[in-house]
Amino acid sequence: MTMPSPTPTFATLLQDFFCERLQRQRGASPHTVAAYSDTFRLLLQFAEGALKRPPVRLVLADFDAALVLAFLDHLERERGNQARTRNARLAAIRAFCHYATRRAPTALAQLQQVLAIPFKRFDRRAVGHLAREEVDALLAAPPATAWSGTRDRVLLQLLYNTGARITELIELNVGDVTSTGSASVRFRGKGRKERSVPLWKTTRNSLRAWLRRLPTDPATPVFANHRGERLTRSGVQARLDVAVAAACVTCPSLRQRRITPHLLRHSTAMHLLQAGVDIAVIALWLGHESPATTHMYLDADLELKQRALAKLPAAHPSHARFQAGDRLLAFLEAL
Repeated sequence: MTMPSPTPTFATLLQDFFCERLQRQRGASPHTVAAYSDTFRLLLQFAEGALKRPPVRLVLADFDAALVLAFLDHLERERGNQARTRNARLAAIRAFCHYATRRAPTALAQLQQVLAIPFKRFDRRAVGHLAREEVDALLAAPPATAWSGTRDRVLLQLLYNTGARITELIELNVGDVTSTGSASVRFRGKGRKERSVPLWKTTRNSLRAWLRRLPTDPATPVFANHRGERLTRSGVQARLDVAVAAACVTCPSLRQRRITPHLLRHSTAMHLLQAGVDIAVIALWLGHESPATTHMYLDADLELKQRALAKLPAAHPSHARFQAGDRLLAFLEAL
């Protein structure tokens, strides 16, 4: 008679989840692995403080709904995370729970309680973007006389031209750039999907001049710091902040904005839309999984809505006499 295999420890389950499930079976991207790793690093640190035991001594029974709910509350109250970040952390935890149910069936009831924790709903604000004159001021801000200023100017031009995600830009290598003929850059986006984006003549010329200052090795990062190391997300944001401070001199409206690389991505999409580019083409340009994702730019374009409204004549409703409704219905309507 075959004896049932013993239930693996929590540490074994977690290690197998990352090494076997994510990396070997699913082939998850390094970004996914890093995001999930950050979630469990924070969770283990929280559990250590809450349970007064080091992470290596935690058992699967500790990993219950009460602990996860307390951790999610900690993210919002103590770390100031918004609902989107909370939901992303919960998604990583749920992925582990689905894996653990197959490896530790005796803990099925406990894990199902964790899986029953709902994602938090949140308000979806209209997409913000910069005006064309604000973008022009920002792109002209970095001084072209310094090495870092030249790099920053090319970086901002490429961000706006391509609408690239910040991770796509910092991972761009010399071998991903075609600067002759129909100049373009090749990005590796979400889901390991590659896409090529064409370049304006001004961007092509600036990028071509910049590449002459870099080693010809195809693996050389296009945007690096003074030590030759690839720029990080925080490094790009820091350089963008410097450019914004300089641009505020000629464009004061930038003082009231929180400028991020993602805001430039939104600006690219909105300006393409306002120029009459089809929404499906914009989706391909940005590397969206589906054109439905790109519809948020249609929703944010007030001028487009105003043009649509002008084509429809105004309605002239008749004045109906007011009639008091049922008290119970009135109560429900007042909620």
